[in-house]
Amino acid sequence: MNWNGTISLLFASIELLLIINLFVFAEKNTFNKYAIAIVTLLFGYQLIEFLLCFAEIQNQFLVYLGFVDISFLPPLNLLIVLSLTGYLNNGWKKYLLFIPPSAFAIYYFFVVDKFVLNKCTVVYASYSYPLGDLFGFFYYLPILTSIVLLIKYLKKQPEKKLKTTSLILLFSSIFISIAPVLAFSLLLFGSDAIITAVESIMCKFAIVYAISVSFAGLINSSNKNERNNT
Repeated sequence: MNWNGTISLLFASIELLLIINLFVFAEKNTFNKYAIAIVTLLFGYQLIEFLLCFAEIQNQFLVYLGFVDISFLPPLNLLIVLSLTGYLNNGWKKYLLFIPPSAFAIYYFFVVDKFVLNKCTVVYASYSYPLGDLFGFFYYLPILTSIVLLIKYLKKQPEKKLKTTSLILLFSSIFISIAPVLAFSLLLFGSDAIITAVESIMCKFAIVYAISVSFAGLINSSNKNERNNT
């Protein structure tokens, strides 16, 4: 039995329940719509990894779909932070955040044959794909930006509910950053042991993020100070 596939299915099931919970119990405001989108993408990736590692569907296009899926997570994470903090009030500008992942999705479509599933281990899958360093830069930059904005926001936010929501997002954003920090630290010491698996490991860590953002969505449902409108 491939335990990575089993864990992926377990996490996908949890994330599906979180999506249903948000649809049923959370107010349909901007923050919660982003929360639903984020958890849905995480669910999609875990389902794809289940198909790759447990069902053993060796399909390069499926690997490509997994990368397209997760490439939209960082800008959505930044958007949910911006919707909470109000740092971005001009609606159309938010779509600029999706240019990098869209560009990668288009480029990668034409080089699908370059995507390779190297192996599946107990907790992660390892991949090879083109432009890994460039992809990593555009992947982690929005996450780092989100952390900085949340720290800045927390320093001046007096309202308890908004402060709690911000702390939840800050904790979960830092938590999912453990994997890339560890991977790049090891790389500095000459070890590339997990660099090819960092996205997969992050998405395993992101079960905590999915739970956190879902909880934040529920406590944010009665928030009357939401600045961003759809």
